[in-house]
Parts: sequence; structure tokens; C-alpha cells
Amino acid sequence: MSHKTLPVKPTVSFKDIEKLDIRIGTITNVEDVPKSDKLVKLSVDFGDFSRTILVGMKKEREDCTEIIDKQALFIVNLEPKEMMGEVSEGMLFDIGYANGIIPVLATPEKPVPNGVCAG
Repeated sequence: MSHKTLPVKPTVSFKDIEKLDIRIGTITNVEDVPKSDKLVKLSVDFGDFSRTILVGMKKEREDCTEIIDKQALFIVNLEPKEMMGEVSEGMLFDIGYANGIIPVLATPEKPVPNGVCAG
């Protein structure tokens, strides 16, 4: 599998990393965002709360619903962002997009409770 190698980004402080709230959530639903050629809308269960998170994966997968019931890592304290008339309340961590390969989900090695913090 060929990929683009990227340089290591500039150093950040541990304090900066602690600002991110990264948690495990289970993807409970995937809906098309009709006005977009890239975006889908994920419903994600974090245990005590749920979020709607928009992800640009429409061109990366034949069937975006294949990730329903999968756990993945998300940033849950990112400021809400409006895209194509929808509001995203977080960010999915995926692996490989920046390197030019078809991204995969960042998932735990075994199931853990929804809402568990990473880091």
C-alpha cells in the first residue's frame, strides 16, 4: 500500500493536549447529507450524551452505513461548525486521510464503555 510520508508537526505542550476531550463513542446511525458530495451525518452515542458529527467520507466508502455499531475516537469539545446546512458537534478521528490512503476508523482493540476518555 503506497502512501505519502509527512513530516512531524511542530512540538506542542502537554497542556495543549489536555485541552482536547477525546472519547470513545458508538456510531448509531449514518445519514446522507443530500446537498454535499462528501458529507455524511453520524449519530454517536457517548453514554451520558449523544452528538451529531459530520464526516467527509462519502467518496471513501461504497456503503457509509458499514460503520454503524462501530466504536471510534472522537473529539467532543470542538466548537460546533455549520456545514451544508447541518451542524457538526465534534470530530471523528480517522487514520490515513492526510497520507493519501483511504481512511480507516481509530478504534479500540476491544469494546469499552461509550464516553470513556482517551489519553
